[in-house]
Amino acid sequence: MRLALLLAAAAILIRDPTGKWAGSPLQPWFESLRDKSGKYCCAEADGHSLDEGEWDMKNDSYRVFLQGKWIVVPDEAVILGPNKFGKAIVWVWPHDVTVWGGVSDNPIKCFIPGSGV
Repeated sequence: MRLALLLAAAAILIRDPTGKWAGSPLQPWFESLRDKSGKYCCAEADGHSLDEGEWDMKNDSYRVFLQGKWIVVPDEAVILGPNKFGKAIVWVWPHDVTVWGGVSDNPIKCFIPGSGV
């Protein structure tokens, strides 16, 4: 029961960049997540947990199933380190965000693979 409540709170938190669910024990971990270039993941993008079968590796790259198609995760978007949440998470750019001086054709800001928990 306690694990279920923790996972439910964490699922809400990854979709809560404003910190509304600030009481979650995973909040500091979520807020610390950065891509390989050092940019924070939660501050500008919306996080979505992924079930098994919605992410995998192909040709040495992670990919996620979004909007009905497989999208390769940019290498710089991969978060290194342990996944305390357990399930894989992808953060996607809002549709109206300009990325790297132009509109990105890849909606993925950050990705952390599942831990197999």
